[in-house]
Amino acid sequence: MRTTRLRMTSELILSIGLLLAAVNAFADKAPDEWLGSMLAAVQSTSYEGTVVRVVDGNAEALRVVHTISDGVVHEKIVAQEGSALVILRSGNKVHKIFPDRQSVLVEEWDDESRLFSTLPSSAMQFGSEYDLALDRRDRIAGRETIVLAIRPHDNYRYGHRIWLDTETSFPLQTQLVYGGKVLEQVKFADISITQDIPASLLTTSFVTDQFTWFKQSSSAHGNDVETAWASDELPAGFAAIATHEEVISGSDDMVTHILFSDGLANVSVFVSPISGAGAAGATSMGSSNSFCLLNGGFEITAVGEVPAATVKQIATTMRQR
Repeated sequence: MRTTRLRMTSELILSIGLLLAAVNAFADKAPDEWLGSMLAAVQSTSYEGTVVRVVDGNAEALRVVHTISDGVVHEKIVAQEGSALVILRSGNKVHKIFPDRQSVLVEEWDDESRLFSTLPSSAMQFGSEYDLALDRRDRIAGRETIVLAIRPHDNYRYGHRIWLDTETSFPLQTQLVYGGKVLEQVKFADISITQDIPASLLTTSFVTDQFTWFKQSSSAHGNDVETAWASDELPAGFAAIATHEEVISGSDDMVTHILFSDGLANVSVFVSPISGAGAAGATSMGSSNSFCLLNGGFEITAVGEVPAATVKQIATTMRQR
């Protein structure tokens, strides 16, 4: 009996010790420090691995090789199923190779990651609309992680869960959540974090000389301007952070583009003269929503990776001062 009690006492002490170790690991960095470390890791980490992305219940597996040299991103993404799409990126220049169609599309991207498009940006500043907290420990792709939770205070924005590698702070899994449901998930099934990635891994075996090549010009050419357009009832925390005029590719019409942000979620509002019959109403794709309406002689479209209620609220309250 005494031996049993001693064993139980020892197990209790061990459990308490493990719990205290976990608590100390949490306390080692504040949530905002983990966030800052993550942003730095995304900008500097080289890796190769397999990513599984799930959107609207549909999963796709991608093989990714990613390096950063002198501040320039070099990346290869290969779809593991279906058309075997290959994306080669060097800086902002991108080649999308479609082997089944024997075609190549040349695009220009901004600096944002397509794999982690839902992550907070380096310019983000939290307001009172979100809580930032450390949730728990976990293991992803065989590596120890800590879960960073970003929880909104209302239904005008999504929540985020981010699994950070405890060694490097690199995000190994991200979830976009709303109403208790996971809208999008990006998760590494396997990953090797290393600076020693040969250049040969960033090339493709496809010979594209005989493929048909297409070039997609930049989507817009813009100049910063002031505008009389504004929302008279923005959701709490949102504010206009940029306004410029654009000429959209394929059209000669000038469009006013107003960017609203709460520091994490962004909504773009486009105001243009009505052309043709116009197309009013709501549309959605994955976690992105848009709402379009006709206001006088103008077509107003709000679009963003936010709930449908948010784009509708902003679009329907746009007024000319």
